[in-house]
Amino acid sequence: MGKSLRSKWKRKCRAIKRERYGVKELERLKKTLGLDENGIPDVEMSEISKIATVVDAKTIKENEKAKDDTKADDEKMDLDTDKRIYNRKTMLDQYGNYPVWMNKRKIAKIKKGRRKNQKGNIKPHKRLTRRQRNSMKQK
Repeated sequence: MGKSLRSKWKRKCRAIKRERYGVKELERLKKTLGLDENGIPDVEMSEISKIATVVDAKTIKENEKAKDDTKADDEKMDLDTDKRIYNRKTMLDQYGNYPVWMNKRKIAKIKKGRRKNQKGNIKPHKRLTRRQRNSMKQK
């Protein structure tokens, strides 16, 4: 947007609101966590420890790394087969599909050009009659 007076004023009002709502949000968060002295906690922390186990971030990362090491070989094999190879001339991949980023008009244009080339290369199945041969010679 610009630096108009209206946008400056709105930005100033939003900054004031952020401060005010930030204080309210912090109070509410402390109250729910039971960190505030005068606030009554909604849930007791001892009950939470019975329900859920607290795990350190380091232990989670170590567990993920251990799982990744075992699965790494399997995933690499899948990734290699997922690679698509496109023909530059026809723009088709090995499965006969066009790239995802190509739009419908471009696909139709390529197909039309391919049809023109195929018409010139196709030989007729039937024998030509004398009249057809003569008309071909005249052209």
